[in-house]
Amino acid sequence: MRSWLWAAGLMGIVGTTGAQAAPLQIQVLDAKGQPLVGAVVALERSGQPERARAGARAEMAQKDRQFAPQILVVQTGTEVHFPNLDPVRHHVYSYSSVKSFERKLYLGEGAEPVLFDRPGVVTVGCNIHDRMSAHIVVVDTPVFGLTDERGQLSLDAPAGGLTLQAWHPSRKDTKLHRQVLPPSATSYSLTL
Repeated sequence: MRSWLWAAGLMGIVGTTGAQAAPLQIQVLDAKGQPLVGAVVALERSGQPERARAGARAEMAQKDRQFAPQILVVQTGTEVHFPNLDPVRHHVYSYSSVKSFERKLYLGEGAEPVLFDRPGVVTVGCNIHDRMSAHIVVVDTPVFGLTDERGQLSLDAPAGGLTLQAWHPSRKDTKLHRQVLPPSATSYSLTL
């Protein structure tokens, strides 16, 4: 399970809820109409936030003095581990209002995992290596992913009213953009 959740952050693998899911094509563009690569997209049943199952885990490693992945999307209630795969110590922290934490100098698996129990965007850094930064985006749904080089993503949309949530690191805002989708939508384009 650990490698699957790490792959979800790297490749935009998506979860799905409900047996009546239907494909939904989404494209995310910037203000100039250019595709946004690596935009976070999540689909939540309107008014029905869903936390992760007990024991849900994900990983944001430190390797080659950078975080991997740079953007990790997790469902609310997920524990994130921060293994240090470098031969130097790291001091991982976040002062984000969604989740503030600090894991002081360590090597290997030494740091305790962090439980992400509120939705939102968390900026992560290393107190020793200032150029190291990444984002953890916490969503109240198992249906999420990252856009590809064309700014596109296909998700299995659960039946019922849906709210699309989107975010990209180029945004100054640390809140996810929220948009109620039209009923029976099979494709949707969003400008961030």
